[in-house]
Amino acid sequence: MTYSRASPTLIIIDHTEVPDALRGRGVGQALVERAVLDARLEGFRIIPLCPFAKAQFERHSAWRDVVST
Repeated sequence: MTYSRASPTLIIIDHTEVPDALRGRGVGQALVERAVLDARLEGFRIIPLCPFAKAQFERHSAWRDVVST
């Protein structure tokens, strides 16, 4: 997963990629989930520009507290 820090309190997830050998094992979701946990611990918000990350945020309503619109 790649991201950029837009400010001290905002990151933008722009790409999530998992090697073909690991696809379908929840690795991509784990990457996004870790970003959510870090956002909560460190007090920043996330803009999910990456289509995969955006879809994960849409699937997990409990993560909406860290999404920046």
